[in-house]
Amino acid sequence: MSTPEVGDTRHSTSDPERMRALAHPLRLALLQFLDDVGEATATQCAKHTGESVANCSFHLRLLARYGFIEPAEQRGRERPWRSAARTHFEPDPAVPGSIRAVVELAEVTVRQEAEGFITFLRERADRADELAGTPLPVSMTKDAFWATPDETDELLKAVNDLLAPYVQRVQHHADRPAGARLMRWFATSHPDLTFPPAPGPEASDAPDAVTEPPEPPSPQKEA
Repeated sequence: MSTPEVGDTRHSTSDPERMRALAHPLRLALLQFLDDVGEATATQCAKHTGESVANCSFHLRLLARYGFIEPAEQRGRERPWRSAARTHFEPDPAVPGSIRAVVELAEVTVRQEAEGFITFLRERADRADELAGTPLPVSMTKDAFWATPDETDELLKAVNDLLAPYVQRVQHHADRPAGARLMRWFATSHPDLTFPPAPGPEASDAPDAVTEPPEPPSPQKEA
């Protein structure tokens, strides 16, 4: 659901079955955990999520079936999993169920990300004394702007380009500088459909860029 970058190696899909397979809170949590730690066993996933090992194993196998994760190198009797290539989801009106599946996946994702942010804020407040003096950069931005679709695409690409070097550190541990923290980034953008597109200066009903003050009326002569 993010905008792919130029040269991006992520797989793009409009397959509603794959999207619905991921639209589950535990599966999203497992995929996030594997992204964060690189690889993990079902036992480690269970400890992180608080779910049973059997339940995590079931959902890990399902994620693997749909290509979101893959087996990592076996460590003795342990069978760890790791994330596969990132997937970019793109709704396609020509694919039946595709748009609705994106909605279902987005709803689960947004709720989970919002809850994670609120949990962080509460934890920071609860541990205020302990965390005093610890740099904890955090932001929440809410804004609105007018832009054409092309301008919006350019803006999103610029943001992706800025983030790219930092996102790469998720997989490349050696690139992480001392003191770096695992940061969470979640952003959305969408047009407000309650407002029509701007008519533009060329429209007949658009206001003039510069409005001249009206001339005073000519004095009337007395008969």
